[in-house]
Amino acid sequence: MNHSKRHSEILRLLNDEGTITIADLADKLGVSLETVRRDVKPLTSAGSILKMHGSIGLPSVVGEAPFERRMRDNAEAKRAIAKAVAATIHDGESVMLDTGTTTSYLARELLGHRRLTVVTNSSDIARTLATVNGNKVYMAGGELRSDSGAAFGVSAIEFVSRFAVSHAVISAGAVDAANGVMDYNLEEAEFARVVLARGQRSVVVTDHSKFGRQGLVQVCGFSGFSELVTDRQPSEDLAQALSDAGAQLTIAGQART
Repeated sequence: MNHSKRHSEILRLLNDEGTITIADLADKLGVSLETVRRDVKPLTSAGSILKMHGSIGLPSVVGEAPFERRMRDNAEAKRAIAKAVAATIHDGESVMLDTGTTTSYLARELLGHRRLTVVTNSSDIARTLATVNGNKVYMAGGELRSDSGAAFGVSAIEFVSRFAVSHAVISAGAVDAANGVMDYNLEEAEFARVVLARGQRSVVVTDHSKFGRQGLVQVCGFSGFSELVTDRQPSEDLAQALSDAGAQLTIAGQART
């Protein structure tokens, strides 16, 4: 691939992904880090892209709110996971969703459903599903965070604790074979833990990039939920930990295991 073709490919990748690390870009283009840095320099000088610490992005994307930016990360995988979960939820059922990019994708996949009862702390999910198809949407109150538009804290937990739903779905910040499902924020972990306890069926949704990570706060061990839905087969030790705990593993696009 010559110099000008790499420039076009860099811009194409950024249009698809929004931001990308220099290392990932080198891997996708099949060139060295030094070559990528040389290719990026004129694009940066021309204002076509913005350079950040260890990565590059389109100017329009870099200016996005953090939640909107996260929605673009691994979007294809998150959409596949959302479709797999939405297919298991039926018209007229109740579902509780915590805030997260994958659960927001799930909300969009549920737009084809009717008469759902939805409980959430996410303003994005509430906006997506309220006022359509005869749905009832209950949103936890409290101060909405500026980064995600979601409510947390005692009032939010007390609110969702009043409900018992058919499907309780949370997104995971990290999944580790030794520690289970984890998050990086205490309030988010506490809220997610309560959500899982309120469902007849409790589901963790996460794309493969979260596997092997260690968060700051444990949400629950593998016995704390009934099913994990993801886009790729996890490592052997993680799959074994799920099996030992009796948690079902579903890979989006494959038969359940």
